[in-house]
Amino acid sequence: MGLVHQRTALMLSFKSLYARTTGQAMSLSRLKGMDLAEAKTLYAHPANCLIAKVQKEHIEKFDQSIELIEKAVLASARELPYYQKLNTLPGVGRILGLTITMEVGEISRFKTPGDFASYCRTVDSQRLSNGKKKGDNNQKCGNKYLAWAFVEAANFAKRFDEDCRRWFDRKAAKTSTVIATKALACKLAKAAWHVMAQATNYDARRMFPELAQQGAK
Repeated sequence: MGLVHQRTALMLSFKSLYARTTGQAMSLSRLKGMDLAEAKTLYAHPANCLIAKVQKEHIEKFDQSIELIEKAVLASARELPYYQKLNTLPGVGRILGLTITMEVGEISRFKTPGDFASYCRTVDSQRLSNGKKKGDNNQKCGNKYLAWAFVEAANFAKRFDEDCRRWFDRKAAKTSTVIATKALACKLAKAAWHVMAQATNYDARRMFPELAQQGAK
């Protein structure tokens, strides 16, 4: 993650120099596809050419290092029982599957899906008295990496999974897109608990009971 952050900082600096010098924006796809020869011809001033060349060289080195680490981690993760099952969840791919697998530890630590969703910070932490909200509890409790992973999964799921998209649209129509995304992340976290605790593949009918009711009709 540290290497990714450093690579991102270099990319932003590269794009910023281009924007300041030319008055034009450079797309991320163009930057990633650019070779050193092109980077050295972007500017007329030799100092800018040198900066572009050096930054592009460092970006490529970071690419190689990150790819090396990801291959090693992926090889280890494939041996863990959770990884393959988590990849059946909508919105969860290689990176999110790795993140969740490595951060959960033993799923038996969490007695219920609600406990796990709370640890993933997908459940609002509130202090209630006589049914009324009196404040928020410590929102830093739980795991920030799992919180990020399930929100990212929700963002992908609502785009590419039809069942998640329909549920998200109904929730967003009643509340807001932010609340709906957090709610979908919570459902995914609970589904992940079932997937890991029961060593089973994702079942949309358990996440969305209305689907099972429709199938029974």
